[in-house]
Amino acid sequence: MQVLEKAPAKINLSLDVLHKRDDGFHEVEMVMTTVDLADRITLTLLNSDKIIIESESRFVPNDERNLAFRAAKLVKDTYNVKKGVKIFIEKNIPVAAGLAGGSSDAAAVLRGVNRLWNLGVGLDELAVLGSNIGSDVSFCVYGGTALATGRGEHIKILPSPPSCWVVLAKPRIGVSTAVVYKRYRGDQIKHPDTKAMIAALEQEDFQQVCANVGNVLESVTLDLYPEVKQIKEQMKHAGGDAVLMSGSGPTVFALAHQETRAHRIYNSLKGFCEEVYIIRLLGNRS
Repeated sequence: MQVLEKAPAKINLSLDVLHKRDDGFHEVEMVMTTVDLADRITLTLLNSDKIIIESESRFVPNDERNLAFRAAKLVKDTYNVKKGVKIFIEKNIPVAAGLAGGSSDAAAVLRGVNRLWNLGVGLDELAVLGSNIGSDVSFCVYGGTALATGRGEHIKILPSPPSCWVVLAKPRIGVSTAVVYKRYRGDQIKHPDTKAMIAALEQEDFQQVCANVGNVLESVTLDLYPEVKQIKEQMKHAGGDAVLMSGSGPTVFALAHQETRAHRIYNSLKGFCEEVYIIRLLGNRS
């Protein structure tokens, strides 16, 4: 028996860090939405009590370093499952990119093994379980568009953004989220207006969505990695309606209402960046 799950990437339309918590995590306020770039997860039932991870990508670990492995193990341990699973990950989302690729894989495995092992667990319970794996996993369990608060585990579903094109560009560097948060100084940064972003989504106002994008971690990463700043400036120069770094980076995205403009941005990045994608917003829960 096999189960197939799609694991879409996400972008942050807004990302605010409110303060550092007593547990060492940061209190965040993020508006996230899924895009049409996805890993594909194939889960195969095993009668033996083990978890096997396979992938053609050399960047995908096959042990507990992989969030997908940890997701399957967590479900097995929580619900005392004695069956096993082979998980094949078709990797299309760039790794260490600020696009929640690993978290989305983990969320897909949570949903997939729930079906494969006939557990009958609801999405809300899976999302709570996912918060034990990583801060973005709860959002990825639901997908679509949502406000994430706490350390990312409290999810409020929001209306989808107006349909548009997205150009993603990831430079050939990896960014440590821990390092970015360590260098973050909240009193020196302009914070995004999360309420205005939510209002723009509720009113289906593309211009106001673009006007209210913001990411407090962006200035930290731009200071550390000039190539990220260069890509952002190039996207703005090419006519992006809104240009922002996603997560802690290094991927930068541009929103474009018109397809011709999206292609102009895409073409302008030749020579600047090897990993460039022109895709659509998903926004809704698939």
